[in-house]
Amino acid sequence: MQSRKNFKKHNNRNTIYLVIIGIILILAIIFGVVLYNNHVESERRAQEFATTHFNPNVSIYGVKVGSLTVSKATNKINAHANNIVSLENGKVAVERDPSLNTINQATVATYFKKQHTTMPNKHNYNYNFQKLDAANKKLESISTAVINYRLSGKTYRLSARKLINELTYKQGKYSFTNVENLVTKLNQINTSAATLHKSYQFKVPGSKKSNGNKITVKNQSYGWGVYIKKAQNAVEQAFLNGTKTLNGKNHLYGLGYSTYGLGYGKSNHGIGSNYVVVSLKNQELWIIRKNKLAVHLTDVVTGTKDGGKGNRTPQGVWYIQYKQSPATLRGRNDDGSKYASKVKYWMPFTLSGCGLHDASWRTDWSKHAYLRGGSHGCVNIKPSEISLVWHNVIKNEPVIVYN
Repeated sequence: MQSRKNFKKHNNRNTIYLVIIGIILILAIIFGVVLYNNHVESERRAQEFATTHFNPNVSIYGVKVGSLTVSKATNKINAHANNIVSLENGKVAVERDPSLNTINQATVATYFKKQHTTMPNKHNYNYNFQKLDAANKKLESISTAVINYRLSGKTYRLSARKLINELTYKQGKYSFTNVENLVTKLNQINTSAATLHKSYQFKVPGSKKSNGNKITVKNQSYGWGVYIKKAQNAVEQAFLNGTKTLNGKNHLYGLGYSTYGLGYGKSNHGIGSNYVVVSLKNQELWIIRKNKLAVHLTDVVTGTKDGGKGNRTPQGVWYIQYKQSPATLRGRNDDGSKYASKVKYWMPFTLSGCGLHDASWRTDWSKHAYLRGGSHGCVNIKPSEISLVWHNVIKNEPVIVYN
């Protein structure tokens, strides 16, 4: 009996153990199912998060955008990222202009696609502002650049550090926002080298008894000057392109009919070997070809000396603007009446309309005709001599008028 009781107790105990184990197993299964479900849900949520948010360790243009949406990342980058590079008086700085948007949402979206993974990860993703980095390197290079500006036999060293007050890069463009020093330097070069309105000693032809003499003449329309704006643009582009040498011949201007400048690179103060000379006092004209006398007239008639400055032939160095045959010269007489004179050959040389032409209506060709009965400023030439002048005069050659 006692044995049966003990056996029964033992069975009851085992049953209890089995129940407990069963309960534990059931609880474990339930817990495992719960954990699994939580894990699945967690992965689902993570995947869902990753489809709209950046990974945790992402930087764009130096701004951390981890775990942000494309929209919020765009806003943050525009609020904090550097977006301009400036070169100011030799110093380069990378800065932020708050008035500018650094990046648009479409560009941020492309970076999002590059870093996107199905599940978030802790890898580092850094996307630099490559255009800004390139601009920074470029401005660093420009800051030490020197251009050799060659003009009329001289070389002028143009240093960016000294001449570029401010150069900026923003929104994909380089802008020279302040080049005051450069403009000043180019004006100094122009003052030193240009020939427009410059005076100099020149040997003019003489009479048959004289070899000529030196006089002081002044360029009027003849000559050239530095076209400052054009030269400025060329220098700026040279700094940007890394060009080391510029030919100033490409940045000149002139006055009158030719706006490109005349006499550059020529000898004899830019006059060269072909020119016309008119003596007001002697009423003579010379045409020089290849430094040799080609034509000499001793009976021309110039503008009326005593008829007021408006009729006097202007002194200085001019140039043949063009040649026209035939032509009709129009203007006003001293009494205000209009005139229209037909000529066979017309070669204007001053800005006010004076030129060389035949004068079939003139009867007085004396040496003193110009004192009171001269022209309105032109150089009158006999019809019998004008053809010789016409065939020896060249467009754009200088005309030197002196007293």
